Amino acid sequence: QVQLAESGGGLVQPGGSLRLSCAASGRFSSIYDMGWYRQAPGKQRETVAVITTGGSPNYADSVKGRFTISRDNTNNTVYLQMNSLKPEDTAVYYCNVKIRIRVIISDYWGQGTQVTVSA
Repeated sequence: QVQLAESGGGLVQPGGSLRLSCAASGRFSSIYDMGWYRQAPGKQRETVAVITTGGSPNYADSVKGRFTISRDNTNNTVYLQMNSLKPEDTAVYYCNVKIRIRVIISDYWGQGTQVTVSA
């Protein structure tokens, strides 16, 4: 009933930029907080950035000043603009969206997109 489609990952050199997108589709009543998470090999999944219903962003310390999260409520899409990328940013990036269907609120996850930062 709800699907999340991620795109925008790829290979980039250190200092480069990428823009990730995650679009929600299906029938649902409301979308609340939206966010990006990442998991590198041998590490636990961590929060990268979250944007609230009111549009207030919060970032992990490791990406502050380099990444920007935004949302397009008309198209039910969340973006992550990544600048000044570092090798330590290499990971699989997952989007997460909190969605209400009737009276039930649940978390939905994207399939993940690979980001590789290497010279």
